Amino acid sequence: MSDRPAPTTERGDVTPAETSFASRGTRCAAWHLTATSDALAGSRGRPCVVLGHGLGATRDCGLLPFAQRFAAAGCDVLVFDYRGFGTSGGTADPALAQDVHHLRHRADYHAAIAHARALPGVDRERIVLWGSSYSGGHVVPVAARDGQVAAVIAQGAAMDGRAALREILRHAGPGQPARLIGHGLLDVAGSLLGRPPHRIGVFGPPGATAAVTAPDAEAGYSAITGPSFRNTMRARGVLRIPFNRPVTAARRLRAPLLLVVAIRDSIAPPAAARAVAARAGAGAEVLELGCGHFDVYCGAMFERSVTAQVGFLTRTLALGPAAG
Repeated sequence: MSDRPAPTTERGDVTPAETSFASRGTRCAAWHLTATSDALAGSRGRPCVVLGHGLGATRDCGLLPFAQRFAAAGCDVLVFDYRGFGTSGGTADPALAQDVHHLRHRADYHAAIAHARALPGVDRERIVLWGSSYSGGHVVPVAARDGQVAAVIAQGAAMDGRAALREILRHAGPGQPARLIGHGLLDVAGSLLGRPPHRIGVFGPPGATAAVTAPDAEAGYSAITGPSFRNTMRARGVLRIPFNRPVTAARRLRAPLLLVVAIRDSIAPPAAARAVAARAGAGAEVLELGCGHFDVYCGAMFERSVTAQVGFLTRTLALGPAAG
């Protein structure tokens, strides 16, 4: 489905236009923001940044401010919801609705890339993948598999599910992961018996029955969640987290990579992001910020992060005189 050209607001920010694309036969809802600057335009069109959201979240959870800045810098932007989340299809399907599944999310990223390459005015050779938190991990294996992505930005990225499990053990003790595993197994067993999905929270305070219960999780999620977000997920999703290890794909990544690392991150361990940078080699840049996982979505840390990201995009996507 194609979208209409997006108007600009009085502030000069582009207004997102609704669009959608199919992933494995299910509709993924998305916003398309058209670049408000010709700074990066060439004879083949403008670059496009593809944004997906973090664990259990939706496209209206803190992503639009980043998208607006990228559009102002000269990039089109595609911001999408995974199948079963937000306003995408599958929310009435127990097999998809609110089910955090990293392999399914990666497939949706590939479908989003194909849609971005077909957008009017977009240079199909300058597609950028952007992710934050859980999606910050997805963009590494997706870009490695695609092989033609022009650049990758990963912010506060969940690069190693095993490291994340160790972090939960550190701040919550063994009882919390044991309870979550129990809920996950209950959901799996219920599915086999034809029972309705068993659900837990996406986030909650320490000790809550939720996937993310780090000390700053409740305040952090609450500060960025939008109207389409639902604080619930299939409990079986927690069983997959240790198997989500984007770090293992880093050596296959050929695109330039910017990693924004929150030094005090208690959800996505910084050491795993640094390991990705080391494996990705000379094409990797790292910006370390003295903040926690959610601080990069607002205030001074947002400004530092997004300014560095715009600079990375400008350097990486700029065309020479012959190409322009």
